[in-house]
Amino acid sequence: LLSRFDAFHEYIFLLAIGWCLGLSEAATFLGLSHEIGAFIAGVTVATSPISQYIASSLRPLRDFFLVLFFFSLGAGFHLDLLTEVLVPSLLMAVLVISLKPVVFHGLLRKLSESEPRSWEIGFRLGQISEFSLMIAFIASAESLISLNASHLIQATAILTFLLSSYIVVFRYPTPIAVSDRLRRD
Repeated sequence: LLSRFDAFHEYIFLLAIGWCLGLSEAATFLGLSHEIGAFIAGVTVATSPISQYIASSLRPLRDFFLVLFFFSLGAGFHLDLLTEVLVPSLLMAVLVISLKPVVFHGLLRKLSESEPRSWEIGFRLGQISEFSLMIAFIASAESLISLNASHLIQATAILTFLLSSYIVVFRYPTPIAVSDRLRRD
């Protein structure tokens, strides 16, 4: 179907959005969340030869809704619970920042990646993903985890985002590196 509309890029854009919304709605009909349906829709489109075009044309929408998603997470974060989750989230963040790079380094070395490159990739992937925030948000909304557990995951994610960003900016090439030697596009 996607190849049939390949000549008309606007149709591909609309078809991709329709496919995402359709599978999202179908997932709720099957008792799953909208988010899982949208994820499945994305996976099915990923096998299409024009998936890169779809991804790049949907980027402005993705960024817009990502901003709204993080805003809604922040707006739902109860600062009065911060005292309860601060120490555990600090411990979890240090654990994640310490162990994830080691695990990725070990796995990538087994796949014959170079020593420096495997460490760099490990540190660049050293944070908890945004996907974990979505899962925690859904699990909390469905009462599968407590509000404290959700806040623990959110606080840990925020801390790992901050810590890993500083590690990358100070140690590895990036457009916003602190050192001129490391600043690259």
